[in-house]
Amino acid sequence: MFVRGIRGATTVESNEEGQILAATLELLEKIVHENDVKPDEISSVFITVTKELTATFPARAIRQMPGWDLVPLMCSIEIDVDNSLPKCIRLMVLANTAKRQDEMKHVYLKGAQVLRPDIVKLTNP
Repeated sequence: MFVRGIRGATTVESNEEGQILAATLELLEKIVHENDVKPDEISSVFITVTKELTATFPARAIRQMPGWDLVPLMCSIEIDVDNSLPKCIRLMVLANTAKRQDEMKHVYLKGAQVLRPDIVKLTNP
């Protein structure tokens, strides 16, 4: 059994609580589905947002999911780099699994697909 990191990112149109929570939920559900992991197999989830997303904590969406109440969650601000993708939510899901690193499926949705076109191309042929 190994601890593997599963990356994901998505974007929202505006700094609104509902959009941030919905986008976070959509991204995590897709990561969980694509990698066939259960909450008991998750070591932790690290969440970052770009500096302009201040309407809510994205972790609130995850806390509302059945079985996720004991999974350690941490929110932070993404490093503010010139010309970086705005209104972006990123997840690093650390999962206990027997899968190899190359079997993990990273998920990039909406505007965040530009961050890793190599991965998007592999997962969305």
